[in-house]
Amino acid sequence: MARRKNKSFIILFFILVIAAGVGITQLNIFEQNKPEIDIPDHIYSNLVDPIVVRVADKDSNLKNIKVTLKKDINDVGAVLWDSNIQNKKDINLQIPLPKVGFKEKVNSYVMEIEASDSSFWNFFAGNKATKIVSITVDNKKPNVQILSNSYQIEQGGAASVVFEAKDENLAELYIEDNKGKKFKVTPYIKEGYYVALIAWDAREEQFRAYVVASDKAGNITKERIRYYLTNRKYRVSNISLTDRFLDGKIEDLANQYAPQGSNFDRLQKFKFVNETLRLSDEETIHKITSEIPEEKIEHNIKFNLFTPLKNSMKVADFADHRYYHYEGKFVSDSYHMGLDLASVARDNIIANNDGKVVFAEENGIYGLNIIIYHGLGVYTLYGHCSSKDVEVGDTVHAKDIVANTGVSGLALGDHLHFGVLVQGIETRPEQWQDVNWMNNNIYKVLEDGKKIILGEIK
Repeated sequence: MARRKNKSFIILFFILVIAAGVGITQLNIFEQNKPEIDIPDHIYSNLVDPIVVRVADKDSNLKNIKVTLKKDINDVGAVLWDSNIQNKKDINLQIPLPKVGFKEKVNSYVMEIEASDSSFWNFFAGNKATKIVSITVDNKKPNVQILSNSYQIEQGGAASVVFEAKDENLAELYIEDNKGKKFKVTPYIKEGYYVALIAWDAREEQFRAYVVASDKAGNITKERIRYYLTNRKYRVSNISLTDRFLDGKIEDLANQYAPQGSNFDRLQKFKFVNETLRLSDEETIHKITSEIPEEKIEHNIKFNLFTPLKNSMKVADFADHRYYHYEGKFVSDSYHMGLDLASVARDNIIANNDGKVVFAEENGIYGLNIIIYHGLGVYTLYGHCSSKDVEVGDTVHAKDIVANTGVSGLALGDHLHFGVLVQGIETRPEQWQDVNWMNNNIYKVLEDGKKIILGEIK
């Protein structure tokens, strides 16, 4: 009887031990997931900027991270980082490269990253992850050379440039102005050569433009484009708001587009239309007109003059800074970023150049709004239309009728709001109606650049 009790006790004891062991392994302190080392398998380094690596563990705190830089996988190498980590599951490291020792002319290195966590697994040693990263050394900056460019750029105007940019590890290439606006560039004629049209926002008093080239190792070249800068004085208007205007167009637009428009008073409705709605509409336009679909330009670019309305007269200026007052008090202001043209009611709007329709719908204050892309970052905009003859995706040709003038949107009388945008920046339409300006600032620049690329002139 005593033996049976002892035997039963022993069996029960072993069952409890096994159960306890199974239970312990289920505890989070015994988790078996390795840390994750987040860095590409192959990176580029200029031997100046630190190497960035993220190490994370979703279950346990990290315990130790060690980073070794080697000439090859069998090399002992130099330890760049060896540190215990306190109470962190996620860490971003910036690994500095050695000041001496690894600066001889070697084209590649190997980096070994080891990370362990604080799990009790592996007899309290924790889980360990190792990653081998190959590093290509590149400490040469991209080579950028301006080949031809417009002599001058006017405030509110456009200009062109042709340049060469070469680097075997080229990563990014664009033109950036002093306000941080980035203009895309397009491959031109041969590999390593590029062309772009850029623009100076009429609302900005200062302008600078640089070709910016960076490679995969972080080397950066900024080459200034030497334009002669010409400031331009644009119209400033003071406009008194009338009750008829506020209770008419403004009332209609506020009720249509403002979520709480019915609760606004007259001036609140005007501010909504002139500021909030206008900003939203312009953001739509700028987003659409900032794209350049061409992968390469191999032919000559020629535009007909942009005169979309025959026998018309100008009724409002481009870049007119309008200050609105009601009963003698300032209410709001805005810029009129197009040229208003009027002729007869519901007049035909003509596409002067081939292009593709990229927008054809209602757009707030612009009413029925048509936008056509013509190439090299140039878009034309037609606002306040009463009807349209095109849809998005349609190809249009010079002399095609695309729409009719009207009073849609924020328009008091039948007219066309006409705009020319270069990569999302409104430009002065009169430039695009001047054959001498187009010859000197676009065609000659591109043709001279082409001849230099082909070796016809030096």
